[in-house]
Amino acid sequence: MEWSDLRIFLAIAREGTLGAAARRLGQTQPTMGRRLRALEMAVGQTLFQRTADGFVLTDEGAAVVGHAERMEEEALAFGRQLAGQEQHLDGQLRISSSDWFGTHVLAPTVADFNLRHPRVTVELLTDARTYSLARREADIAFRNIPFEEPEVISRRFMTLEYGLYMRSGTKQPKVGDGRGSTLVTMDIAFGGMPDVAWLKRVLPNADVVSRSNNREVQARLCALGAGLAVLPVALGDKTNGIERIKVSEEPPQRTVWVGYHRDLRRLARLRAFLDLAIAPHPRMTKNGE
Repeated sequence: MEWSDLRIFLAIAREGTLGAAARRLGQTQPTMGRRLRALEMAVGQTLFQRTADGFVLTDEGAAVVGHAERMEEEALAFGRQLAGQEQHLDGQLRISSSDWFGTHVLAPTVADFNLRHPRVTVELLTDARTYSLARREADIAFRNIPFEEPEVISRRFMTLEYGLYMRSGTKQPKVGDGRGSTLVTMDIAFGGMPDVAWLKRVLPNADVVSRSNNREVQARLCALGAGLAVLPVALGDKTNGIERIKVSEEPPQRTVWVGYHRDLRRLARLRAFLDLAIAPHPRMTKNGE
């Protein structure tokens, strides 16, 4: 049995088709099929049932998954440990955050870091989904919720102030209970966010005319006159065409957390980036380190 074939086995089990698994691993579909057949011959079992909708694990295949995942985790841990011992400022650093936060908060730090350390390639991944630090989908992650993974070192990075914004040049509305006002807010999937609850409580009679999971889209809609929007001040104050409304009760603040896997705590390029990012936020407190 070739150990590398187990990686292919896991990719097919997770993706469900040869094509999707091949794209995930950067290999060709014929190669994936050939290596899977070789693995099945080596273990003497059929690991997948081939169906019109894709590949479904057989009982024998399901029994293999747990062992293969533990082997994968050991290989990933080995890689993280070696990476954590690197002391040279070169290589790749992968950072994840939300879309607007990456653009308006992290991009200036990334540009400064690039000038100081040109041999390090920084990948800034802005996405709504959560990237896994254990699988090294990201080396550093910035999130609005605390990290619960025991293997992650995390700390408070900064506190985000939020404000209520309207289109510039228009007469400031009498906010009241929201009657007669239109709102641009988060989509249903993010309906549990603090600013959404604030809007429902403070402006219960306002009409929601647009929803989006993208803060910059909300800011643009606000600038086009679609409605009022609650935005992070770091975004709203930099967006042309909108201005902040003075209200008696401001929207709730939020804490941004930064985390990285404990095996990478000695990675020189990771430490250098965090030191640079932390500089503008001297009151940031550490947690777990």
